[in-house]
Amino acid sequence: MNYWIQNLVPYGSPEEIGVIQLAWLGDSVWELHQRLRHVHFPLKSKELHLSVVNEVKAISQSKSLDQIEHLLNDNEMDLIRRARNKTKRYPKSSDPNVYSRATGFETLIGWLFLKDPKRLSTLFEYLEIKIN
Repeated sequence: MNYWIQNLVPYGSPEEIGVIQLAWLGDSVWELHQRLRHVHFPLKSKELHLSVVNEVKAISQSKSLDQIEHLLNDNEMDLIRRARNKTKRYPKSSDPNVYSRATGFETLIGWLFLKDPKRLSTLFEYLEIKIN
């Protein structure tokens, strides 16, 4: 399922990109990953959309971070911490802790997408095993 990531070549210098911009990128990478996971399900468009939305909302991203946190190195944990500290605004309907953890997760995904796609693929594979 992660072949699209494994074949990527690292691009640019994510160290020069802000954590919020990395989170923005990571959110789109995570959503694309979820869409690719669901595309083969024989569902109607609305059902596909709702199943992906369920996976990309903050609570699901925070839970995904919980599942991989023990696999992360110090640099990755520091990146997540910086992103969490940068998160000052959040939706009223969201728990601030959950939302900041989700932002940290998105930031990690964005950073790994640019810096180390193979590592990102490994983490996605681990999450696939935990889901199934």
